[in-house]
Amino acid sequence: MEVTIRTITLGIGDAHPLRAEALARAAAFLGQAREAAEAAGYDVQTLRFAARPLLEDLADWADADIEEYARTLQAACDELDVGYCSLGPAPADNPSFPPERIGLLPRIVAPNAALNATVHLATRPHGIRYAAALPTAEAMRELAESSAGEANFRFAALAWCEPDGPFFPQAFTRGPGWTVSVGLQSAGLVERTIAACAERAGTATATLERLPDAVGGALRMAARPVVALVRRLATDAGHRFAGIDLSPAPMGEESIAAAIEAAGLGRFGEPGTLAVAAALTAAIKSTALPTCGYCGLMLPVLEDQLIGERCTEGSFGVSALLAYSAVCGTGLDTVPIPGHTPPERVAALLLDVAALAARLRKPLSARLFLVPGGRAGELTDFASPYLTNTRILPV
Repeated sequence: MEVTIRTITLGIGDAHPLRAEALARAAAFLGQAREAAEAAGYDVQTLRFAARPLLEDLADWADADIEEYARTLQAACDELDVGYCSLGPAPADNPSFPPERIGLLPRIVAPNAALNATVHLATRPHGIRYAAALPTAEAMRELAESSAGEANFRFAALAWCEPDGPFFPQAFTRGPGWTVSVGLQSAGLVERTIAACAERAGTATATLERLPDAVGGALRMAARPVVALVRRLATDAGHRFAGIDLSPAPMGEESIAAAIEAAGLGRFGEPGTLAVAAALTAAIKSTALPTCGYCGLMLPVLEDQLIGERCTEGSFGVSALLAYSAVCGTGLDTVPIPGHTPPERVAALLLDVAALAARLRKPLSARLFLVPGGRAGELTDFASPYLTNTRILPV
């Protein structure tokens, strides 16, 4: 197959606290979905649970009781062999939510390797909650210090994000029913399509003109059978199919930066990057498939090997990544910054992301890696096989 299924994500619409029977039923469905997808010839990388917002359902619970509940969820995930469970966003956008409660999240996420959490800083109903930015920045710093930075992989600030997307840590659901969504790892397909388009077009500008049709067609052809398969599995189980997130997720050597460079306008981060990114987003939006989630470009600095190399070379900074988000991106994704960055400065960066999302009415998120002891310009030293070490960016 030309694409890998990055994730099949099941939104469990039951209210917290989730019962063991519900989690077992969810795991059974995901296992059957994996078997069906593999029988159809697809590699399936991950299976994921996405729950309702934890701090919304359990608003009247004591912190200690929520921490104990988180441990039971982790134990259930271990037993069921599910490595990813999203606890949904803290509803910090809501004026009635106490921002200081965000401080509980590091104590839930850091010790429980399957659990992901987020904070909603801005939404359509409430706009931007400025008071929530600083506690979120402080939570990011606490996670970094308690885990050498790697727990930040499972925590993000959200803005304008809707439920039922498949990618983590953003994914969450609202219920009452269960939903199924799917995401692809298709950066390699996009790169091959652009390279072929460039060969036929002959010039970079001609490639740019043809790119939306070429990439849109390739994504449509690759994703249509995946949509049909997962929709049928969801329907047969009595769940709602929420859609597919066509963001061409990269990983390691399968690079979205390589796809952008294949257009011939220059290296990732140089002039022309924004133009190619915008053309790719037009392609993603053109498929007429049932979509959900971001449906934009993921530019994860620590997950995409070539982006990491370009970062080390000094080809771009945080401001450029924000600019790309304005036309295409999903926000600031796995961006390494100095561990000593003052929380107030991190909060200002989070508010920039929230302001951009609110102004453009598009989903964005910020997953920042504060590197303990790391200074701007130094190289990261993460041991995780899922992270590409690169230059720490100044803020």
